[in-house]
Amino acid sequence: MTVTDPRPDAAPAHPATRAEVASTAAATATPAAAPTEAASTEAASAELKHRPGRWIDNWNPENATQWAREGKAIASRNLRWSIFAEFLGFVVWQLWSVVVVSLPAAGFTLSTGEIFWLISMPSLVGATLRIPYTFMVPRFGGRNWTIVSAALLLIPSIGLAVAVSNPATPFGVLLVIAALAGFGGGNFASSMANITYFYPAAQKGYALGLNAAGGNLGASVAQFVVPIVITVGAAATLNLPLAGLIWVPLILVAMVGAYFRMDNLSNAKSDITASLAALKEPHLWVMAVLYIGTFGSFIGFAGVFPKLLADTFPDFTGIAIGSATVTLAFIGALVGSLARPYGGKLADRFGGTVITMGAFTVMGLGILSVILTLPMQNFAVFLACFLVLFAAAGIGNGSTYRMIPTIFTLRANGGIGAQRKAAAALGLISAIGAYGGFFIPQLLGFSKTTFGSYTPALGWFALAYVAFLAITASVYLTLSKKSGTRI
Repeated sequence: MTVTDPRPDAAPAHPATRAEVASTAAATATPAAAPTEAASTEAASAELKHRPGRWIDNWNPENATQWAREGKAIASRNLRWSIFAEFLGFVVWQLWSVVVVSLPAAGFTLSTGEIFWLISMPSLVGATLRIPYTFMVPRFGGRNWTIVSAALLLIPSIGLAVAVSNPATPFGVLLVIAALAGFGGGNFASSMANITYFYPAAQKGYALGLNAAGGNLGASVAQFVVPIVITVGAAATLNLPLAGLIWVPLILVAMVGAYFRMDNLSNAKSDITASLAALKEPHLWVMAVLYIGTFGSFIGFAGVFPKLLADTFPDFTGIAIGSATVTLAFIGALVGSLARPYGGKLADRFGGTVITMGAFTVMGLGILSVILTLPMQNFAVFLACFLVLFAAAGIGNGSTYRMIPTIFTLRANGGIGAQRKAAAALGLISAIGAYGGFFIPQLLGFSKTTFGSYTPALGWFALAYVAFLAITASVYLTLSKKSGTRI
């Protein structure tokens, strides 16, 4: 007679539990029976159970049999659609950074301060939303929340189209709709949280790197596509509403794709305990400050770069190709996005601390070069200096992210496991770092309105990179030497 486990939803046994079972079996059964029972247990734990609503039970990517049989294909399918949805999130998040440059030509009367508020507000809201978004996947399921979070992108996209169609739209209304674009910034946290459940530990870094890079590219694509779309076929007027409307069909595709092709994992559980423990760890706050310096610089300068180019070199704002206009602002975000994976690879080889210090050094030199060469009014030099800054920021994004698991492993001293705290810390640090996208435009706007120039703010940023460099060296070079571990 065949005996089956009466618990249909039983979770796969932890390796330690299997060891205890094997030990007990050795004492109470014949030696020949143990391998059979172990094989039976392994086979049972490899079986996935699919339920209505595309829920999957018994997911265990560390089980080699399950992973090879169907787990890898399922994870890859979910990763592809996750990247697409997150990509659109970054697109919507950055729309206002592109549109504001064209608002004066469309008849809007806005002060410099108001323009910088429209640029920075999406980052403020997006950074704040990243914290609750981290817990949405365990609450509703990765597939379900991807559908919802993608649907929310329709609100700022359509809202932008309506608002910019009338130059009489009050600034307050514009600011509220710009704030709603922050939905796109929150997507990063839930997307990363979802994908981390699908992959085994040995492949998490690769999968999360692809997910992050694919999302970051959205900023560059938005800055490349939108100027073309709003100017192509336009004579004396701009087709500003198209800046939001062109993304609506793609957002609908993402929703349908997530509905039919993504999955919910029943073992994806929120870890409030680990999050609270991570918040008490001083190194979380130190790394959050450093991530403001790397990712915050990337998203902050990516958002403000179209405005900086338009104000500093108005003759190079766009290149006319037929009836369309192509801007060069997208190159900065593109370089930063493509550089991010290399930061992780370099950190794996040389240590995240060394690479992060190098990134801050280059970022500081890049800003100083901009300050020193601005009087030359040489567009090529200006662009080259900023591209160096973007590349270094991208590399710093990858290297700082790579440092976090190592640091929390060293700090593990019982209680909440290092892996759980590190996972919680990654989500919290990514949220705090995104506030750089708010501070950088605000400081540049303050500098322009108060001093009539961006140079003072650029000087403040150079000093900030010196401070970030000093923090990295004093804290993590010291910790690395004391622990004998390359961080």
